[in-house]
Amino acid sequence: MKSYLFKNASELVTPKGTALKKGEEMRELTVIPNGCVITEGNRIKAVGGPEILQGLDEAEYIVIDCTGKTIMPGLVDSHTHFIFGGYRAEEFNWRLNGESYISIMERGGGIVASTKATRATSLDEFLEVGRKRLRSFANFGVTTVEGKSGYGLDKETELRQLEAMARLNQEDWIRIVPTYMGPHEIPAEFKGRPDDYIDFCLNEVLPEVKERGLATFCDIFTEKGVFNIEQSRKFLTAAREAGFGIRMHADELFAGFGGAELAGELKVTSADHLLKISEEGIKAMRDNNVCGTLLPLTAFSIKADYAPARKMVDMGMGVALATDLNPGSCYSESIPLLIALSTIYMGLRMEEVVTALTLNGAAALGLAEEKGSLEAGKLADIAVFDVPNHQFLTYHFGVNECVYTMSEGREVYRKQDIF
Repeated sequence: MKSYLFKNASELVTPKGTALKKGEEMRELTVIPNGCVITEGNRIKAVGGPEILQGLDEAEYIVIDCTGKTIMPGLVDSHTHFIFGGYRAEEFNWRLNGESYISIMERGGGIVASTKATRATSLDEFLEVGRKRLRSFANFGVTTVEGKSGYGLDKETELRQLEAMARLNQEDWIRIVPTYMGPHEIPAEFKGRPDDYIDFCLNEVLPEVKERGLATFCDIFTEKGVFNIEQSRKFLTAAREAGFGIRMHADELFAGFGGAELAGELKVTSADHLLKISEEGIKAMRDNNVCGTLLPLTAFSIKADYAPARKMVDMGMGVALATDLNPGSCYSESIPLLIALSTIYMGLRMEEVVTALTLNGAAALGLAEEKGSLEAGKLADIAVFDVPNHQFLTYHFGVNECVYTMSEGREVYRKQDIF
């Protein structure tokens, strides 16, 4: 594997550490003018200013001259559903014409509407569209992406979604962290029988997911009309006992449901959405070191109130940010729009956004020891942006300034005519 030298950056900016940053810690960034990074194989060898170049034979490296640009850790998109079949553009326009996300779900739209198309999608088709979407993630500076199943809702399709991710992970793309999310919705075959469907997921699907090594995490949609607290506790506890990490969709649509409190009780790795989180839920997650993964693109798409990010951080929680790319409530992987919404509408400082999209995103996937910051020994995940400092990423809002992406020592994106 090749070794690289990144030098002359206007600014190198990174959090540091191997664990979730909480509260005020999220503002603690190392900023190095004229920053440099040296990689060796798939690891970072050194990070610093020009002093780390003394005695170095640059002829032995592929040199990336970052003059006028900003170097950051590769971004971590820690919540997506990027393997699916079909689209729901018509449904999106129903919402624009006044229908609520909840009413569309009640009339058979939402997640169930994607099930038929996903079941009809072949493995080869999943691979083809998966490569296209991974390329798009990389173009935004993303080096690690989580991907969930959950649009098949039957054994065969759920396994096929996860198999697609496993095969893509063997190719030279960005890292995929696969999540089994059978309990994403109650399929028609189990209508009115959510307890039976949970048993089906646990007894029929999960053992094969484990045997084939197809998932790192399990996830469940804990919400009114989907899976209640007891059903969620049962599924997540069993998944943990089977050796999986556990995550939750929680407190997205209804206040007082108690998803965040359950997340704290079970000490899940991450609870996501959290638009309707209570103060007790914030405290439960904070006190149990649960990452809150916030998805502002989804709130924007469904015209919902944003998660109370400023309150969460001020109360000492650690938060990550992710796109939630999916076919229904958020058909977007736009990191620039995510940054704009996080700062302008959610009240996060740009320093906090950097941490949320890097180290805390890695923590939400159990990868903070190897990813999420520019430090010697960590995997060489690097993104270069054509801006003089990280503040420009919200100032020049909605514009993709990423010009180079490296994932685990592999060059996965280079903007033409820049280097």
